[in-house]
Parts: sequence; C-alpha cells; structure tokens
Amino acid sequence: MFYFNDPAYLKITLHLLGSLAAGGVIGLERSYHGRAAGFRTHALVALASSLLMSLTLYQDHWLPQETLESFRGDPSRMAQGIMTGIGFLGAGVIYKEGLNVRGLTTAASIWITSAIGIMMGIGFYFPAILATVLVFVILGLFRWIEARMPSQAYYHYSVSYARGQAPDEESLRQMLREFGFHVANMTYHVGNEGRAYVYRMVIWTTLSRRASVLADALRKMEQVMEFSITPAGD
Repeated sequence: MFYFNDPAYLKITLHLLGSLAAGGVIGLERSYHGRAAGFRTHALVALASSLLMSLTLYQDHWLPQETLESFRGDPSRMAQGIMTGIGFLGAGVIYKEGLNVRGLTTAASIWITSAIGIMMGIGFYFPAILATVLVFVILGLFRWIEARMPSQAYYHYSVSYARGQAPDEESLRQMLREFGFHVANMTYHVGNEGRAYVYRMVIWTTLSRRASVLADALRKMEQVMEFSITPAGD
C-alpha cells in the first residue's frame, strides 16, 4: 500500500502512538488515585489532539496542490469551529451522580469521533483509519486493563459517638487501618447539643468493597450513635 512508502505516514503513526502512550501514562496515575477522568479519557483526549495537529502539519498530503498554492487562509479553521461545537455536545453527556462524575469518557469519545470525521471528510484517510483502530483499542482493551488495575477509592467518613464513650484519635486510626483504610485528613466536632463527639475525615483504600465491611462493623458497635460513608468525587 502506498502509505508505507511515504515517510510522513510513519511520522504520523509515531505521533499518534506517542500521544496515546503519554495520555495513557498520565491517565493511569489519575485512575490509580480514583479520579473521574482516568486512563481511557486521557488517552482519547491526547490522541484526538495529536490527530488534529496532523491536519495542519501535513496539509500537503490532503489539500490539492493547486489549492495549496493559491490558498491564502488557514484551511484548518473549519475543523477548529467544528471541534468547538462538538465540545458543547460532549459537555451535555457529562453529569454528576451524587459525588461522582459520569460521562467523561463518552464525551472524549464524541470529541475524537468528530476529529476522525473531519479527517475522513477531507480525504486524509491514513490517520483517520489508524485513529479509529486506536480508539477501539482504548475503549475495549483499556477498559479491561482499567478494571483490573489497583486504584485508590476515597470516601467522606463521619462517625458520631456518645461524648463519654468516644475513642481517642489514635484508636480510631488504628481501627480504620485494621479495615484497610488510610486517613487523608480529620476534623473534630461536638454535636447533638453537646451529647455527641463527632469525627469527620476523608479515608481511602485500594481494597475493593471495604466500605461495606466497615459499615457492617460500625452498625454493630453500640457506642456508635451515627455514621456515614460516602464515595468522594473528583
């Protein structure tokens, strides 16, 4: 196929794969820390950005020569306008569910689908086809990797004890460590008209389903008046 005889297409391949690797590495760090925009979202955004830059960098590969010589404007302005409009469409699929953010990967996939459509529309087929294959890899294989990699889950944790029965801070921290949690920060509060002593904190763990185990244990403690364990958003 003629694509492989042109060094420019090798450079495009390296650019796209490089951006995919860079975005994926950054996304892995975000996924590990339990952030909403994680592995696949960062990989898609980096890939889309690199794909659109090839539109400008390799104009001689998709714009007819006679048009290229006589054109006085920037032929990529139409693409910029399209991507701006698609940004509003992508924002429409992002929503907050409780303290969690949903739809970021869908928004990123809409954005890169628009970029691929632009490349197809101008006849720049090689990067468009390569990007389509890479998007399938990101949305399929990367989902499998993301689901199996360890990640930190954060929770807002509040527990209320009868004022005379509240454990000291070190005892509370030790109890949480036994359940596999680490304390990110902690505040203290006297409530219920002075009858309750309340600890509030952000806790995190890399162990799945530990929040339900902790909740079951707290439910059985007679000295616990109230508690709440709420997943923390990004």
